[in-house]
Amino acid sequence: MTPTPTPTPTPTTGTVHDLVGVGIGPFNLGLACLTDPIADLDAVFLDQADGFAWHHGMMLDDATIQVPFLADLVTMADPTSPYSFLAWLKRTGRLYPFYIREDFHPLRSEYDAYCRWAADQLETLRWGRRVVAVEHDLETDLFTVHAETPTGPETYRARHVVTGIGTEPAVPEALRDLGGPVVHSAGYLPAREDLRRADSIAVVGSGQSAAEVYRDLLEGIRDGGYRLDWITRSPRFFPMEDTKLTLEMTSPEYTDHFHALPPDVRDRLGREQRGLYKGISADLVDTIYDTLYRISAHGPVPTTLRTDTSVVAAEWLPDRDRFRLTLRHAQLGTEATHEVARLVLATGYRPRTPHFLAPVEHLVARDERGRFAVARDLHVDTLGGRIWVQNAEEHTHGLTAPDLGMGAWRNASIIRSVTGRAVYGLEDRIAFQEFGLPGGRPAPGASPVAASAATTRLPEAAGVRA
Repeated sequence: MTPTPTPTPTPTTGTVHDLVGVGIGPFNLGLACLTDPIADLDAVFLDQADGFAWHHGMMLDDATIQVPFLADLVTMADPTSPYSFLAWLKRTGRLYPFYIREDFHPLRSEYDAYCRWAADQLETLRWGRRVVAVEHDLETDLFTVHAETPTGPETYRARHVVTGIGTEPAVPEALRDLGGPVVHSAGYLPAREDLRRADSIAVVGSGQSAAEVYRDLLEGIRDGGYRLDWITRSPRFFPMEDTKLTLEMTSPEYTDHFHALPPDVRDRLGREQRGLYKGISADLVDTIYDTLYRISAHGPVPTTLRTDTSVVAAEWLPDRDRFRLTLRHAQLGTEATHEVARLVLATGYRPRTPHFLAPVEHLVARDERGRFAVARDLHVDTLGGRIWVQNAEEHTHGLTAPDLGMGAWRNASIIRSVTGRAVYGLEDRIAFQEFGLPGGRPAPGASPVAASAATTRLPEAAGVRA
């Protein structure tokens, strides 16, 4: 059961918050948990939903999150916080079972329940508030956040605004506006029974969600009597790279290095590094193979797995209750049509556009492609640190942007900037490896920006800065 919207009266015009957070996903929820014990920091968080919900459309029974339990809302900033995952386990009587299980990765349903538990304890969360505009008053140097609620409009005045509105399903152009029973993986569970009643299903995508949907449908393939296809444009079914030296790239110093690179280099690396955090867990790859092997012991499995294959065109044929897909194989350069009754798009997510920032667009820094020009400390405004973003900086900060394990570090950094002091310690350096070339000279022909990045010095030793 989700909580009903908080019955908070419209704030008076004299109330000025230090910080207003817009959106209450895991990152802003973590920020709310970390700001809660700070007596001289007045923060409030708004969300249009009626309560916390995290990927409920993919809440499969045995699905786990892809990071260890330490990547909770608070622990990496404050291991003593009462809002930690371990505190939730203790409160709910599950600490010893989790300990005996000897698996660092919580179930996805556990992580969602933990977040809802933390949210229920916080008095700074305001549900049922849809933020429609953020304005800035030059005379008072304050922001006014306008929200719509079931009982009428509300306004909140603040010195700082932190947006954490999350992502939305992304659909490739060839598959947009199809009509018919097309389902994005974000809404998979509510559609699962309808999918299983069809005679054929195609899953399009290459990441963890595609693999989870395929595995789930594969388990019912004998009873359901449907054909199941998995189509991905990736050259193979990439396992997520999670070796320890690679995991060091989710670190403050690699983010320093990445942020200092020229935008075109960052964009190239962003494409190349997707397999580091958007691949499939190796265990799931093996489980899928084992499932195929087990089912095949009873006869041919009515399924195909197609790699290096893109859907370049699609149409819904209502008279035939079918989708007609045009497939192209990249290596062969060939095309073929394929018909299927139901379609699941596990094609990922993209950052939501914060339209409510339109009134302060003149204060927002943009790059040459119109994206947020996010400073190293996460602010995006030209005032020098007043508007902040959460998980909208992948193009400037790299693979740490969506990483739950760096969420608490990022929130501690925002809190330090807002308060002007180190409430929580911030590690400068955690990795054994060097990502730049300290003391290096610009190579012949290097661009000025690249040369500047090449000579950036990183801290000499590990430690926590005040």
